[in-house]
Amino acid sequence: MGITPMMQFFAKHYGKKYAPNTRETVRRQTVHQFVQAGLIIENPDNPSRPTNSPKAVYQIGPSALKLLRQFGRAAWRQRLKEYQRSTPTLKERYAREREMREIPLTLSDGKEIRLSPGSHNELVKKILDIFCPHFTPGGRIIYVGDTRKKQAHFDSDALRELGVRIEEHGKMPDVVVHYPNKNWLVLIEAVTSHGPVNPKRHQELKELFAESQASIIYLTAFPDRRSMAEYLPEVSWETEVWIADSPSHLIHFNGERFLGPYK
Repeated sequence: MGITPMMQFFAKHYGKKYAPNTRETVRRQTVHQFVQAGLIIENPDNPSRPTNSPKAVYQIGPSALKLLRQFGRAAWRQRLKEYQRSTPTLKERYAREREMREIPLTLSDGKEIRLSPGSHNELVKKILDIFCPHFTPGGRIIYVGDTRKKQAHFDSDALRELGVRIEEHGKMPDVVVHYPNKNWLVLIEAVTSHGPVNPKRHQELKELFAESQASIIYLTAFPDRRSMAEYLPEVSWETEVWIADSPSHLIHFNGERFLGPYK
């Protein structure tokens, strides 16, 4: 069951109504804790589905279901004690299963990180494994976002060295790379289900990195041309586009130079 059907269930059976825009609050402040506790399982039909997918669903864990069916019966207390003893093992098992589905990634400095599963983070991996070595060789990876953890890697010291201080990670692009050879700061948005660097996002990033001592480049990454076609009308001028299935090419919007910042 997804979050919205759960909220409809709450309203019908418990008289507790939530506004539609509180869906994310229910997921993060209730369902997330149930997953951590081993009470429920994420996306049993498709374990690789990202957490923030609109198709995300949850199912009660088999052991928890078996326990709750004993409620009100003579064996309830004994079964509850047995379940409580096994809970740490269940949590560890579910955590291992989630970890096995994660996407391993080695940064240019040798640091290893893991991204939560899903098409968005698969594109992030391609950005770091393919785009960066080709277009920003020797670049320093400053930030890598994650759909589940919000950030998988953040070198805040490196960003401060460039004159940028950022407190709200939610405003960050998916990947930030410093290319010291040209002193460029490349801000990359990976697009699978959310939009590209459109004029509004372009202005947001411009303001967020206004104090940067490095010149800024704005780039949108798509997995393929078909996905790019859907968002093409939104892409801002004075930005770049990279397509993962044509990795050696860039598309320049109002590009008077092959790859470079605009003053």
